[in-house]
Amino acid sequence: MPEVDLVFPRAFVEFVDPADEEQVFRCDLTWLTSAYTCIFGQGCQGIYADAPDTGCCTLGAHFSDAYDERRVASYVAQLTPELWQFHPGREVRTGDWIEVEPDGERKTATLEVDGQQACVFHNRSDFAPHTGAGGAGCALHGLALAQGRNPLETKPDVCWQLPIRRTYRTVERPDETSYTEVTISEYDRRGWGPGGHDLDWYCSGNTEAHVAVEPLYLTSAAELVELMGRPAYEELARHCEAHLRSRSALAIHPADPH
Repeated sequence: MPEVDLVFPRAFVEFVDPADEEQVFRCDLTWLTSAYTCIFGQGCQGIYADAPDTGCCTLGAHFSDAYDERRVASYVAQLTPELWQFHPGREVRTGDWIEVEPDGERKTATLEVDGQQACVFHNRSDFAPHTGAGGAGCALHGLALAQGRNPLETKPDVCWQLPIRRTYRTVERPDETSYTEVTISEYDRRGWGPGGHDLDWYCSGNTEAHVAVEPLYLTSAAELVELMGRPAYEELARHCEAHLRSRSALAIHPADPH
C-alpha cells in the first residue's frame, strides 16, 4: 500500500507533567500506539530514490544545541577505523566531521560516494573491515552497540528522536496565567519544512514501516523517557494502554495493518 495521507483523525491526551506542574504534555495517542518501527536495512527505501541505502542519513544531522555537539564529539573521539569507514586514520579533528552552513547552523558533514551523498558517519554497504563487522549503518550507532550503550547516548539528538517529534509552545489561559505545552507527536514529512514534500519516500506514514509486534510507546520507550522524563512516560504509558483497550477508531494509525 502507498503512503497514507498526512491529514487524518488523531486522538490526543493532555496531562500535567508529574515532575513539573507548570508543564503540560500533549501526546498523539494515534501515533504512539501505532505499529511503526524503523526498517533501516530491512526495506527502507531512503528519502531519495537515488540513495535507497542511506535511509534518512542523506543530508547529515543538525545539532540541537552546543551540548548536543559536545556530547557527540566525545563519542566521535572513540571511533576507530573498524567502526567508521571514513575514519581519517589519525586523531579526529572537527573539520573531519562538522560543517557550518551559511546561516551559521552546525551539522555533521556529508560525503558523496559513487554518486550517493550521505552523512560522514554513514558506513556504506561495502564496508567490511577485518573484524567481520561492517555493512551499511551509522558508525556512532555501531559504537553504542559495541559498548553496550543505547544509541541515543552517542548519536545527534535529531537522529535518535526521529520520527518522534517534540515541540514546545507557551499557552496563555483566560486568567492571564500560562504554562508550557510539550507536544509529543509524529515527525511526518512536514517536520522537514517545505522540502519534506519533495522526499521520494518517508517512513512514518508508510505501511511498509508499520510492522512492529508491539506499539511504538513500548518499542521507543527509551527515547520517550529521554524526551519526557520517567514520571511523564509512565503516565503516558497508562493512557496508551487505556486507549488501546478502548478500541476507538481514532486509536488506529491508517498505516497500521487492519
